Amino acid sequence: MVFGLDPHLFAAAFGVALFAGLVKGAVGFAMPLILISGLSSFLSTELALAGLILSTLVTNVAQAFRQGARAAWASVVQYRLLIGCVVLAIAASAPLVNVIPARAMLLLLGVPIAAFTISQLLGRQLILSARHRARAEVMTGLAGGFFGGISGVWGPPVIAYLLSFDTAKAEMVRVQGVVYLLGAAMLLAAHLGSGVLNGTTLPFSAALVVPAMLGTMLGFRLQDRLNPDKFRKATLVVLTVAALNLIRKGLMG
Repeated sequence: MVFGLDPHLFAAAFGVALFAGLVKGAVGFAMPLILISGLSSFLSTELALAGLILSTLVTNVAQAFRQGARAAWASVVQYRLLIGCVVLAIAASAPLVNVIPARAMLLLLGVPIAAFTISQLLGRQLILSARHRARAEVMTGLAGGFFGGISGVWGPPVIAYLLSFDTAKAEMVRVQGVVYLLGAAMLLAAHLGSGVLNGTTLPFSAALVVPAMLGTMLGFRLQDRLNPDKFRKATLVVLTVAALNLIRKGLMG
């Protein structure tokens, strides 16, 4: 047994975390989406959720501070409304993890995100006016935080928000790192309280940090080579695949 799992199951989890890190390093997000969907294919949903928490936290430290502490703090100040709503909603929704049916949660998250990304890929680019930014930040933060608390996945609404305001590549990646880092810290605290992270699941979660960070470092190199247009398209493609997979899991159970 390795961290309470059969060796072949742990090897599979290691591979999922490595791939999730690679994608995250390249486009700035999708680690929780890949981990929760991949790990829950052969582990319980609760163990999959526990497994992603520490990897998400540590890789977001690397992403948020990649351009230095000053740039990270500037993002905190600029997006404080979005961040605050995400954190509050995670804290409020985490106790519902065992109450809301998993299939309903997956569909509620996957369907609107898939509709948004597919329309973007078809050329119907949605760029919102700056005057709608505050309202959009509140709605996005609350929606993302709600799903984050119950599933560990709060990235899709935040990505859709940043894409809708045509955010530059470097800023988009940095802001994601900052938002996800603070959200991940809240998720860690919330699920230490909920019991999802405990003496059994915590070592497993810590073990997945190694492949997740290795993948992230490789992904950073790929990200640096992508021009803004290719980066946006890659972001939309990854987000679409992730959303469709959530819908698949929601429909199939």
